[in-house]
Amino acid sequence: MIRPLDGMLVADFSRVLAGPTAAVMLADLGARVIKVERPGAGDETRAWGPPWAGSSSAYFEAVNRSKESIALDFTDPGDLSLARALADRADIVLENYRTGTLERFGLDAASVRARNPRAVYCSITGFGSTGEGATMPGYDFLVQAVGGLMSITGDAGGEPRKVGVAMVDLLAANHAAMGVLAALLHRERTGAGQHVEVALLSSLIASLANQAGSYLATGAAPRALGNRHPSIAPYETLHCRDALLAVAVGNDAQFHALCGVLGDPALARDPRFATNPARVEYRDELQAALEALLAVDDAAVWATRMLGAGVAAGTVNGIGEALALARRLGLEPTVEVGAGHPPQLAHPVRYSGFAPAAPTAPPALDAHGAALRAWLAEPVD
Repeated sequence: MIRPLDGMLVADFSRVLAGPTAAVMLADLGARVIKVERPGAGDETRAWGPPWAGSSSAYFEAVNRSKESIALDFTDPGDLSLARALADRADIVLENYRTGTLERFGLDAASVRARNPRAVYCSITGFGSTGEGATMPGYDFLVQAVGGLMSITGDAGGEPRKVGVAMVDLLAANHAAMGVLAALLHRERTGAGQHVEVALLSSLIASLANQAGSYLATGAAPRALGNRHPSIAPYETLHCRDALLAVAVGNDAQFHALCGVLGDPALARDPRFATNPARVEYRDELQAALEALLAVDDAAVWATRMLGAGVAAGTVNGIGEALALARRLGLEPTVEVGAGHPPQLAHPVRYSGFAPAAPTAPPALDAHGAALRAWLAEPVD
């Protein structure tokens, strides 16, 4: 079976989350990924526990499968020579060091591409590589704060809140992988590699979608609304007899169907609720009316009834329940990576022409060091 990146070599000089996640995506598409780590400590996330998965942290395991590990000290001339040899052989170089750090070692984009002009070199930064942004540390939580995401997340009138996962890092990982693939296609057509840059702040801002669109159209800053949508109602969580129910009504026909399921079709003809703009204006009154009807039964029962009527609804699941739902729907959300390691989240895209590469277990620090050192020391044909 031929995969898009079969035969491609990735030199992964990245750490923590965004870069390593992008590297896993490339490995899923067939690339060979060699992870370069600091001797002794390795990637910072190896120590980010609990929870632990054997001798490693669950965090590290989650984003470092299907890689080989070599520990290299850039201040050691011999190790630096091997790091350069790896970059010079690579089709793709990934890094997320602070801007300017790798220049001291001849591992920056300009130096690598001077020696290896076909390389696609991808830098992930927090706030860009020039000016003030080049000196700013790029952590997901910080970018969520200064990039506006926290201002629209959380309860209405409450404190701003971060998203429950490092979403900015994951967005940047997706943009990095997309940029690398685009650059590889460009290389196939032109023969030349290039430098791809992805900033966490840019990735977040590009993903603010309708919320940024609202600001750009009106000049008014969107505000946090809890689980409500700024432009659609009902599109929120509602209290049932036992728990919360997520209800997403996208048009008036669906609202009529919802009211029918609830046993009050006249509610859809109330002038306050007959159109989506009216429902948004009178959302508090709408919530009260809907929750009075929902109070007679449990959330799971209502979800089944609503789905049967074509209304998007579901219970608020924990992660375990979410994985179980995906399995029930045949989406295969996890993959096994080997004895002694927990399952990992699967590549989420299905392809009609190939299957993602079979995953291997996340590597111990320098697990492949001896073999890689010998290989990198060999002359290139």
